[in-house]
Amino acid sequence: MTEVVGLEALVTQHMIAAMKARDADRTGTLRLIKTALKNKVIEKRSALTPAEEQQALATMIKQRRDSIEMFTKGNRPELAAKEAAEIVVIEEYLPKALDEAALRAIVDEAIAEQTAEAGLKPAPKEMGLVMKRVQAKIQATGARAEGRVVSEVVKAALA
Repeated sequence: MTEVVGLEALVTQHMIAAMKARDADRTGTLRLIKTALKNKVIEKRSALTPAEEQQALATMIKQRRDSIEMFTKGNRPELAAKEAAEIVVIEEYLPKALDEAALRAIVDEAIAEQTAEAGLKPAPKEMGLVMKRVQAKIQATGARAEGRVVSEVVKAALA
């Protein structure tokens, strides 16, 4: 018997299991995820699509990466470690991130398509057009990639 379970329900199940296991750190992070999803639903005033759920979690990861950077600069390694542990838990609910080789293949494919359309290889100033194609391809595969990493790979390919 396989039921389609929403992300929020899945997080709730995992949160209950973490509470029973007395895993305070994991429970806290799962509560943060559940709250972020609920806030998005309230903000949107309707149920979230899977893409919107992923976007909310990606935003949480980005916030934690920024916090890690600030805590590291502020000489607070214990807080940076806590944020890093939260990222690990949040990433469990996102699709697997693309590795650099797969990302390069998608970028090369997008550049080839752009070249076929325009008749010549895109210049670095046309990076925006290539980025749109790459982001669409990444989304179509159902994987994910951090925008900063995609930007660096595209910039290197166009140079």
